[in-house]
Order: sequence, then structure tokens, then C-alpha cells
Amino acid sequence: MASEGGYANSAEYIQHHLTNLTYGKLEAGTTLCDGTVAEQSSWGFAHCGDEAAAMGFNAIHVDSMAWSIILGAIFLMVFRSVAKRVTTGVPSGMQNFIETVVEFVDNNVKDVFHGRNPWIAPIALTVFCWVLLSNFMDILPVDLIPWLLELAGVKYQKIVPSTDPNITLGTAIFVFILMIYYSIKVKGMGFVKELCLTPFNTPYLFWFNLPLELVGLIAKPFSLGLRLFGNLYAAEIIFILIALMFGGGLVFAVLGGVMQLAWAAFHILVIPLQAFIFMVLTIVYLSQAHEDH
Repeated sequence: MASEGGYANSAEYIQHHLTNLTYGKLEAGTTLCDGTVAEQSSWGFAHCGDEAAAMGFNAIHVDSMAWSIILGAIFLMVFRSVAKRVTTGVPSGMQNFIETVVEFVDNNVKDVFHGRNPWIAPIALTVFCWVLLSNFMDILPVDLIPWLLELAGVKYQKIVPSTDPNITLGTAIFVFILMIYYSIKVKGMGFVKELCLTPFNTPYLFWFNLPLELVGLIAKPFSLGLRLFGNLYAAEIIFILIALMFGGGLVFAVLGGVMQLAWAAFHILVIPLQAFIFMVLTIVYLSQAHEDH
């Protein structure tokens, strides 16, 4: 498939599918993909991985952002549509599904969250549904949408937002900001005391307690975001590696098709599980922020 699809080798095929559509600024003197050197700084789309890397931190992964917004809009429109047409009579299949999801999230919030905050359930529902939709994009054939967009002139396209660490860590940082906000709002100066007097409840050991607590606090968003990214990124790589078999002849193509279906069936279990873990940890962290000892 690598050679038939216009790729020189398997490594180029894999690299292409793992490269984001990146927009950013190339500084003067940067070596471009065609071997020439940029004479002046300019904004634009990267034409290869080297150009994307040269754009640095301020570059934007356009595909990840676009698909994240699209999936978020789908989530809002579907829930709004069902809410406007809700009935107490014989519900539709979609209403049953939405009510099941809402009840599932609400039960988890009641079991895990011990404070009083009407915003926790909507936040948990949003996080769960958005991560679930992002993960489900991994079920689509790895070449389908990128190939269609390449016909329109879009060279790179990653359609699974949760395989981009910028998206998963961005979501985790949002949860982290909520943790800090509610910790300060609920505990006030008690939050500072909690950092300074744990695990040893004595003011003389604050110099030892504070670094430990800060490391544990800062590690939460990193573990939350990197866990989701690592699982989905690994799954995406396996889909890509199996797709390489379609270029090895009829026997390997049939075997690759069977393996794709088998991995997709297994991945259907992983997709909601990762969304569930992300949601539960979000509830746990926000519950800890509301616990005023």
C-alpha cells in the first residue's frame, strides 16, 4: 500500500499518517521541504514534518482543532435536538440513548462527588461525550478521510483529536484550572495549609511537604492527558501498521482485513473505557478540590 499510494516506503507512509496539518510561521533562513532556504519570514501550512517542527510552539494543528470543534458541535446539536423534542410518552431510540448516557454520568457523579455543585454533572457529561466522540474517530478507516481530503489538496490530515497530545493535555489543563479554582473558592487559605501541612501536620516541615504536594498536584493533569493520548496513539499506530498489509498481495490483504476488523472490535471496548476513565478522574479531582478538611 505504501508504494501504491504514492509513498516511497512503509516508513514514509507511517510518517505521513502521523503528521498533523500544521499552520505556523517559518522564519527566514529555514530550510524548506524542497531544499531551498526561506528568504523571509512567512505564515502558512507546513509541507512536511521538518517544516512543521521548524514552526515551533506557536504552530497550530489545524486538523486537530477543526475536528475537535466539529465533534463538539455535533455533541451540542444532538443533545439540544433531543432536549427540544423530549416526550414523556413513547420515547425515540435517540432519546432513550441520550437519557441512558445522562443517567450513567449522573450516577457516577453521585457516587464519586461528595460536595454540592450543580456544575459538576454537566462538566462530567461534556468531558465524557467529547472524549468518546474523539476516540470513536479512530474506528474510521485510516486512509478514507485523509485520501478524500488529499484529493482536495490537503496533504496531511489526522482525524482523531485524542491522538494529539496538544488536545488531550489541553483538556487536562482545563480540568486542572477547575481544580485550582474550586480549591481556592471552597478552601480559601485552607488550600495553602493543605499543601504545606500534608503529609506531616507540622508547620516546621512545610519546606518538605510543599514540594511533595506540588509535584502530586502538577502530575494530575499530565497523567490525565498523557494516559488518554498514549492509549489512542498506540491504537492508531496499530491500525496504520495493519493497513500496510494491504499492499503485500491478495493473501496479506485478506489477512490484513481480518486483523483490522478484529482490532476494531477490540478497540470498541477501549474507546468508551478511556472516555469513562477520563470522566471519573475528572470527577475525583473536582471532588478532592471541594473537600474542606
